[in-house]
Amino acid sequence: MLVRKPLPWLVRLAWLSLPVAAGPAIERGLDGAGAPVTTVAAIGLWLGWGLTLAATLIPHPLTLTLLRVAAPAGLAVAVWAAVDGEADPVALGAAAVAAMVPFSPVVGEWLVNGAAYGDERRLPLRVPAPLLLGPLELAWALSLAGVTAGPLLLAARQWIAGGAALAVGVPLAVISFRSLYGLARRWLVFVPAGVVVHDPMTLADPVLLRRGMIRSFGPAPADTTATDLTQRAAGLALEIELVEPVDLGLVQPRSRTADMTAVDRLLVVPTRPGEAVEEARRRRIRTPAVLGGST
Repeated sequence: MLVRKPLPWLVRLAWLSLPVAAGPAIERGLDGAGAPVTTVAAIGLWLGWGLTLAATLIPHPLTLTLLRVAAPAGLAVAVWAAVDGEADPVALGAAAVAAMVPFSPVVGEWLVNGAAYGDERRLPLRVPAPLLLGPLELAWALSLAGVTAGPLLLAARQWIAGGAALAVGVPLAVISFRSLYGLARRWLVFVPAGVVVHDPMTLADPVLLRRGMIRSFGPAPADTTATDLTQRAAGLALEIELVEPVDLGLVQPRSRTADMTAVDRLLVVPTRPGEAVEEARRRRIRTPAVLGGST
């Protein structure tokens, strides 16, 4: 079974608990902000919370992106309330749990498979390591600030700054959110015919590697010369060795154009590499004998 039945409800419960656990602390933090600002902030917080809760009822890569944007925002608000007022361990604890849950590999797999077709299984790929060193955090901040700064400034009667923040911030928020959504659409997809590498950051088009084309699917040796599709993601790299070369349209990072390249082996880094190898074995794809697969 892909996920245990309680998992979706644990995700929803973590998010559902936020208003009860963190609400009073956030309300105290807004004291003195003025009625218009407090009202706009409260409407925004409730709207964001309700939209995210409703999204958890529809497993989808878009839901995963929304959760991974909203959940850390909840923690940021709880930390701000603690700094601005009296620290509330319950509020901080609940917000921290809600912020961590969406980043679990199992939760990510559950959500991206909500849009899977028929007898296929999607296993998310790890985020490229360079994006974790600033660009990812910047995109997250812009996706939130772009839709919140303008209304709050207007509520504070900062008309020029608020108008400018809306005009500039909303398009930036849309662009940033779309970039984050792109990270949730990077998968290994096991299908009846074999395995598909679906990674818009690396490949111009998804590529189907049929079962008969795959010589071996397993952990990469240290001295591998395989074509690297990992984008320097951290974690255990898996090597897919092919019987004969196939042409891949590899996206060039700077030009964003695709160069057709013949490869006979390639590297990927799923969030759950062990599960990927087990799924390959279940699909009768050749895996190393030391892992219990066929040779």
